[in-house]
Amino acid sequence: MASTSAEIIAFLLTISGWVLVSSTLPTDYWKVSTIDGTVITTATFWANLWKTCVTDSTGVSNCKDFPSMLALDGYIQACRGLMISAVCLGFFGAIFGLVGMKCTKVGGSDQTKAKIACLAGLIFILSGLCSMTSCSLYANRITSEFFDPSFVAQKYELGAALFIGWAGASLCIIGGSIFCFSIAENSNSPRRGYAYNGATSVMSARSKVQNSIPDKTTPKHFDKNAYV
Repeated sequence: MASTSAEIIAFLLTISGWVLVSSTLPTDYWKVSTIDGTVITTATFWANLWKTCVTDSTGVSNCKDFPSMLALDGYIQACRGLMISAVCLGFFGAIFGLVGMKCTKVGGSDQTKAKIACLAGLIFILSGLCSMTSCSLYANRITSEFFDPSFVAQKYELGAALFIGWAGASLCIIGGSIFCFSIAENSNSPRRGYAYNGATSVMSARSKVQNSIPDKTTPKHFDKNAYV
């Protein structure tokens, strides 16, 4: 019962993390222009993995998509690939996790379902690591440019999408780890033992059967003249 509850909690954690990671990919605010040292702010610059935008003081936004994928910086291409991989891995991990849970009727025996649940846990851990690496790589580029005194272009700060991605990655890793422990709990479960009394011979078996059958013959009563 405890193992089933742990699997349900793990499934809820991983699905929540996968939803957060999936929502991070199209989110706009991966980085936002900083206002540090600026007296009057007339426009706000922000960008994500697909476009860069500017919002003026009246609230009107003007966005521009990245013109060429091959002309992008290497870290943006790496973040795209990692986030797409995280979403795809989370999708397959959800399917394997649903099949491997003990509360479902598919997947075979308990040992087979435990192996499938462990596989789902590994997939979710990989998904979380991909998302964590992508967000951390993007954040490292932002912070390195922010604290670089020789960098004179527009500086940015961490956007809300990065924190959502880190939270989703953490949930995927935690839930995936709980899934992996399910196979250990299944292997430590006690097994029933059956006593073996040894093989019995045919003669002993027949004697037992004959002794077990009650004697149904009626006793004979003889008159005293029968002995004369």
